[in-house]
Amino acid sequence: MRAATTVQITFLTNGGKTVEAPPNSNLLRVSLREKGGIPFKCGGGLCGTCRCKVEAGIAHTDAVKAKERRHLTDEAIAEGYRMACQTFVNGDVSVSW
Repeated sequence: MRAATTVQITFLTNGGKTVEAPPNSNLLRVSLREKGGIPFKCGGGLCGTCRCKVEAGIAHTDAVKAKERRHLTDEAIAEGYRMACQTFVNGDVSVSW
């Protein structure tokens, strides 16, 4: 099976806007580039503003980073919450915030 050339990211809170991005794309950067609407302030994992929930496709995200653990409890992570600035996407996902 060949790798997908693009992944689909659906911004549920932004009216279900769906965009395409290259695999291994940073979720916040795609949101900024494509006007996805994820809120943010610092973009570097410090403020916690870009907390979002991966409603579908959590298996298509990379490992949770230490910076995320400062803002998210283990329970929140188990429910699919991530920091968009720290999350890289390798398959189709749907996010809300």
